[in-house]
Amino acid sequence: MTDHHTYGTSTHTADDLVRLVGACLDLVFTERDSDYRGVYHLATTSPGGRVEIQPNPIPGDDGEDDLYAPEHPSTQVLLLTTTPVPDPAMQARLGSIEGLVHLDHETV
Repeated sequence: MTDHHTYGTSTHTADDLVRLVGACLDLVFTERDSDYRGVYHLATTSPGGRVEIQPNPIPGDDGEDDLYAPEHPSTQVLLLTTTPVPDPAMQARLGSIEGLVHLDHETV
């Protein structure tokens, strides 16, 4: 089983979220650059877990920005968590960050 959560904010920048989430969860993020996703930040948690901070607008091939999550067009920055099992403590700590809204949850 894998537990996925998506959070979003239009209050904080990606760099703000890196600082806030890093302090809240005691994580160190590394910046990544992807042709598909643009610049995003990645931290690993327990074995099999990861936290990603992804700007929603990403550079498109046509010079126009595309949305990483088009179902949330007003969200500027996304926070994506993946854990091997549900982690209620992590969800509670993330829920304490002002301006961060829980958008979606999926268990597969």
